[in-house]
Amino acid sequence: QELRPKSLDIKQEELGDMVEKEMASTSEAIEDAVRRIEEMMSKARNESSGVKLEVNERILNSCTDLMKAIRLLVLTSTNLQKEIVESGRGAATTQEFYAKNSRWTEGLISASKAVGWGATQLVESADRVVLHMGKYEELIVCSHEIAASTAQLVAASKVKAEKNSKNLGRLQECSRNVNEMAANVVASTKSGQEQIEEKDTMDFSGMSLIKLKKEEMETQVKVLELEKRLEGERVRLGELRKQHYALAGAYDPEEDGEAKPAPAPRRGILKKPPLAQKP
Repeated sequence: QELRPKSLDIKQEELGDMVEKEMASTSEAIEDAVRRIEEMMSKARNESSGVKLEVNERILNSCTDLMKAIRLLVLTSTNLQKEIVESGRGAATTQEFYAKNSRWTEGLISASKAVGWGATQLVESADRVVLHMGKYEELIVCSHEIAASTAQLVAASKVKAEKNSKNLGRLQECSRNVNEMAANVVASTKSGQEQIEEKDTMDFSGMSLIKLKKEEMETQVKVLELEKRLEGERVRLGELRKQHYALAGAYDPEEDGEAKPAPAPRRGILKKPPLAQKP
């Protein structure tokens, strides 16, 4: 008992209750996340319009799909967990089974907590993004975290499950679905970010006539500067190529013992190679 890692400050006989509480807590967190996303959707429709509304709806819809996938994952994981306990405890009670397999039980609890925490963080990040107070990168990071915690939950469940278990197959399918939905959140977030940034850059509706004229002149100056810089870089590239060809043609391999690089062949002046002489 002294050597056993104390990852949880609870007694072994309490592990079984802890598992059920954590799975129930995770399910409750998912339900709350779905409800909060629906509220955000309604609020976004009332307070935003145009491109911002389109972006917010796309992001929130992808988050809703992810929450539904996680909810199914947790439900399937709970069913598999019950199957594992029933098939492995024998004459022992459920509490005794969890106590006997305490390391596995603690891993299951940790994985369940990670899934619930990831879902909560995703919703909070989505709320900040919709309110224009957060960063799009937060949503992307949360999506990756959910995918990682899902893999942890599947791995913890797979350790004790039978290879031919139908619930295990369902859980693995749910895991793939969660990963797919998380990837959709990342994709919708990135596209939405690009769309919003492009709109903000090209939105001139609030400018006065004088401000517009000033912006126009500054943009013309930038265009001329870039064109001049492009022309200069092209000249520089041409000179670099000339020097490269000159060095390649005048390079003497005997100076350092290295092989002489073959110059670039020119079309139209290639000579026919001589025929091989008979011995």
